[in-house]
Amino acid sequence: MITTLFATATPTRLGSLLFAVAVAAFAPDAGAQWIQLQSGTNASFRGMSVVHQDVAWISGTGGTFKSTSDGGKTWQGGTVPGAESFDFRAVQAFSLDTAILMVSAQDTGLIYRTTDRGRTWNVQYRNAAKGVFLDGMAFFDSHHGFAVGDPMDGRFVILETRDGGQHWARIPDSSLPPSLPGDGAFAASGTSLVTCGPKDIWLGTGGAVVARVYHSSDAGQNWTVVATPISAGVASAGIFSLACRDAKHLIAVGGNYSKPDPSQVTVAVSNDGGATWLAAKPDSATAFLSGVSYLHSLATPGGVLAVGTEGSAFSTDFGRTWKRMDRLSLNAIRPRGDGSALAAGGRGRVVVIDRLPPG
Repeated sequence: MITTLFATATPTRLGSLLFAVAVAAFAPDAGAQWIQLQSGTNASFRGMSVVHQDVAWISGTGGTFKSTSDGGKTWQGGTVPGAESFDFRAVQAFSLDTAILMVSAQDTGLIYRTTDRGRTWNVQYRNAAKGVFLDGMAFFDSHHGFAVGDPMDGRFVILETRDGGQHWARIPDSSLPPSLPGDGAFAASGTSLVTCGPKDIWLGTGGAVVARVYHSSDAGQNWTVVATPISAGVASAGIFSLACRDAKHLIAVGGNYSKPDPSQVTVAVSNDGGATWLAAKPDSATAFLSGVSYLHSLATPGGVLAVGTEGSAFSTDFGRTWKRMDRLSLNAIRPRGDGSALAAGGRGRVVVIDRLPPG
């Protein structure tokens, strides 16, 4: 429902080699900076999926998609035929060849799938009903996954696939708690919906009087919902992104994208699987955030990196306290499993960072 604005990065390290295509020297700490890559397009990116350190996909405006097989050094892709007017706010990749793209547009629900690295695409889900708006996707594995859409008839639209995105079906409304007036999910980075482990899935919401988190512990069949301290109360505020370290430890970030406010709570953490949430102290570094990732490494075992239009912020204590890293506008971020991260934003921006600044 709630559409927003912004891009990506990938660590330019193959083995131990760091290649610098162009350095985005926006970081106050010279020891940790985004390295800008060349995406070959001016599209605005919000969708991102990392398969492993070398293979990743990104997606965005103008029906644009890109993939890399060398850690971001080069990108291949183009525009999905017939989708030139659409914005692909989420992408789920299973390999260099197989990926799923999701359209986020009012009264238009579309999911495309390719098995030949984007040379051909098939529409696997289509819904033109009034009020349809898809926000994000999350998968347990290459077969079982979900897509979320804004509420219709008082319940969020949760679509499920068990064959890798070839067929989709809406889970029954009876499985979900009712939505609140104004409820929606933000299609800002494709991470309002996340999975962790074999059965846990969470959905972050906004736009209503309170920002909430839905949770299913049985692979999407039954759901509960709890309130969080994340700032809400207006259509442009709430939870924009979730990340899970494991089935017990999660982080939620967001705020008000139309009016970032450093005095508001924009970060909350959970240590009990999302049953309760603890607010991080408001900070100018976290005035608005649209994407967040845990960055696991020996150097920063408590590392978390978040991005947004106001810039990037990092934490070395699992999200309890934060510092500003830079003021580079980005929309989405994904970890690469080695302490590095890929991020993306507007005007074709794709960047990578290989480590966090020291705490």
